[in-house]
Amino acid sequence: MKRQSRIAAEIAWSAGGVSTIRKARAARTAAYVLLIAGAGIYLLPLLWMFTTSLKSSQGVLSFPPEFIPSTFHWENYPDGWKALPFTRFTINTVLVTGLSVIGTLISCILPAYAFARLKTRGRGAIFAITLATMMIPAEVLLVPQFIMFSKAGMVNTLWPLILPAWFGNAFYIFLLRQFFLTIPQELDDAARIDGASDWRILWSIILPLSKPPLVAVTVFSFVANWNNVIGPIIYLRSLDKYTLAVGLKLFQGQHVTDYNHMMAVSLITIAPIVVVFLLVQRAFIQGATLTGMGGR
Repeated sequence: MKRQSRIAAEIAWSAGGVSTIRKARAARTAAYVLLIAGAGIYLLPLLWMFTTSLKSSQGVLSFPPEFIPSTFHWENYPDGWKALPFTRFTINTVLVTGLSVIGTLISCILPAYAFARLKTRGRGAIFAITLATMMIPAEVLLVPQFIMFSKAGMVNTLWPLILPAWFGNAFYIFLLRQFFLTIPQELDDAARIDGASDWRILWSIILPLSKPPLVAVTVFSFVANWNNVIGPIIYLRSLDKYTLAVGLKLFQGQHVTDYNHMMAVSLITIAPIVVVFLLVQRAFIQGATLTGMGGR
C-alpha cells in the first residue's frame, strides 16, 4: 500500500514537473513572439526608407503605394550624395563628433573619479549642484553661449560645437560615478600600499574595469553630436562648414518632393550610428543598466 502511494506521488510529481516545463516553454515562446513583433514594428519605418530610396520619382508618388519597387534604382544613392557637398559635410561631422567624444570622456571621467573615490569636504554638496545643472533647459543657454562665442570671434567656425563637450556633462558624470562606486575600494587601498598615485589608480585599475560605462558614454556622446542640428544652424554660416544634419535640412528645403534621394542620403547618414551600436551593443547595454547599482 505504501509502495503504491509512493508510486502515485512520483507520478503526480512528474506530471507537475512536465506541466511546469510546458508552461515555461509557452511563456518563453510568447515572449519571443512579442519581441519579434515589436522589433518588426520598429524596423518597418527603416525598411520603408530603404525601399523608398530604391524607387523612381514616379514610383514614390504612385497610388496605391508599393512597398517593394518593381525596379531597383541604386543610382539614387550617388545622385543624392552629389546633389550637395555631403563629403565635406561628413568630414566636418566626423571632426566635430570625434573631438567632442574625446572631450566628453576626459572632462567626465576626472570629476566622476573625484566624486566616487576622493574623500573631500563638501563632496556631496558639489555633486548635488552638478546634478542640479541637468534641470536647466539647453534652450536657456543658447543666447548667453552665442554671445560668448560671438565676442570670442568663433561664429562660423566649428569651435562652438566642440568646446562645450570639454567642460563636462552632468548626466555622463553621474553614470560614470555610479559605476565607479561598484568597484571595490580594497583595490585602491592595495594599490596605494604599493605606492600608486590617484592618476595610476584611475588609469590602471578604474578605467580597465569600467569599459561598459565608458562605452555607454561614448555612444551617447557620439549619437548626440552626430545628430546635432540646433548648434550648427545657430553658429555656422558657410556651406563648407555645415555638418550632415544641417546638410539634410538644406537638401530637404531644396528638394521638397525628392523623397527617393532624400531617403538614400538619410540612410547613408544614419549608417555610422547603426554600425557603432551593433559593434558595442553588449557593452553599451551593460553600461546603461549597471551604472545605477552603486549608490553611496
